[in-house]
Amino acid sequence: MKTVLYIALMLTACLALLALAPEKKGPTPQYDAKGALMRPADYRDWVFLSSGFGMSYSPGGHAMFTNVFVPRPAYEQFLSTGKWPEKTMFVVEERDSSDKGSIVKAGHFQTEDLMGIGVEVKDSAQFPADKWAYFGFRDNATAKANPKAACWQCHEDHAAVEHSFVQFYPTLKPVAKKIGTYNESREKVD
Repeated sequence: MKTVLYIALMLTACLALLALAPEKKGPTPQYDAKGALMRPADYRDWVFLSSGFGMSYSPGGHAMFTNVFVPRPAYEQFLSTGKWPEKTMFVVEERDSSDKGSIVKAGHFQTEDLMGIGVEVKDSAQFPADKWAYFGFRDNATAKANPKAACWQCHEDHAAVEHSFVQFYPTLKPVAKKIGTYNESREKVD
């Protein structure tokens, strides 16, 4: 009887400790001593938001795939609030495309050729004036924030929710519309 009581007490104590354990918040931006963002290593384990093909801000150019990922805790908070929490990171992975390979007779597929990685970060502590910053990676392990006139201004002017292009994320667009954080005017075609 003492053994059963002892096991029950130990089990109760373990469950209580698990309930008190800090909630895992997922990946957050990491910076080196000079303030450069460290390239997120595990972004392919995050939630996949969408993929674009050949999307460009100007005519012409090389048609690539852009795959967008966000950490699960940020995604889950967006589903509840329609806003991105502090320390949210988006990774836009750019992959080359091909129309020739294996059994493909029509269409395009992504290749193993990684053309670049863009990272968007919401971090008011690191960027108090603008809250959002944008970084470009190729083979580099760290990157300084891009100039404000580049990515930041475009996201400020055209993103449907905060600084994110939710208008291109088919699973999040209806969520933001329902919650009321979606900016309909950002869908206008110039």
